Amino acid sequence: MNDRRNAPGPGSGPEPEPVPRAAGVMGAEHADPSPAHPDESAHARREHDRSEPSVSDPAPAARRATGGGPARGAGGSPTGSGAQEPSHPARRFWSTRRLPAVALAVLLLAALGPLLYDVVAVRAERPAAAWRTELADQLANRTLDDPWVLAVAAALLLLGIALVVAALTPGLRGVLPMRRADTRVRPGVERNAAAQVVRDRAMEVAGVLSVRVRVGRSRVRVSARAHFRDLDEVRTDLDSAMHHAVEELDLAHRPALTIQVSRPAS
Repeated sequence: MNDRRNAPGPGSGPEPEPVPRAAGVMGAEHADPSPAHPDESAHARREHDRSEPSVSDPAPAARRATGGGPARGAGGSPTGSGAQEPSHPARRFWSTRRLPAVALAVLLLAALGPLLYDVVAVRAERPAAAWRTELADQLANRTLDDPWVLAVAAALLLLGIALVVAALTPGLRGVLPMRRADTRVRPGVERNAAAQVVRDRAMEVAGVLSVRVRVGRSRVRVSARAHFRDLDEVRTDLDSAMHHAVEELDLAHRPALTIQVSRPAS
């Protein structure tokens, strides 16, 4: 009987769809927006918070990406304001050795030029030069313990040693290398200019009358004369000023300081 009352009649149309209720209108409190399983909802919220990057503090994400250390650029080098530029080893300047090269070239030309000319003349069926014939006779008759042979051998040995030393040593002792921050630039300062800088800084100390400065590769010697103030006070101020002046030079190898302060002779 209930089935007949609930069944649609032959003339009735389709049943109208229910109107959805928007959130915030009356009757929305009867709808249960929470899912059936609260544990799954909490787990989903935790996964969402974990996967969503933080906007206020991006540093932790960067630290996790780099293994907990500072951010690094190409090649694994640290970047940022705290990164220091690598320092490159500064070596001494090499001389071109123009004077020894010219002297050796002139000597070889003077010795081998006439010899080569005489060899070509003999090949052209002309008689050998008298000096060449005499030299050949002397070399044939003299023994190895002859004084002339020993003298010529010693001279050639000294010449060879001088050439080897000139080839293996850098030279340019008057130029001191400075620190290098870039491989494309090789800074240097002459000893006279460095001595002038140190002398000017020393003359700024109160009580110093005159200063003599000698700048070497490993040591800077300063001799000052004080005409007033106590010598210990002048020496203390001068020592501080000289250390600051050496730091201003920015040399690759910092030289040691030797300071002497005395009174002028009366």
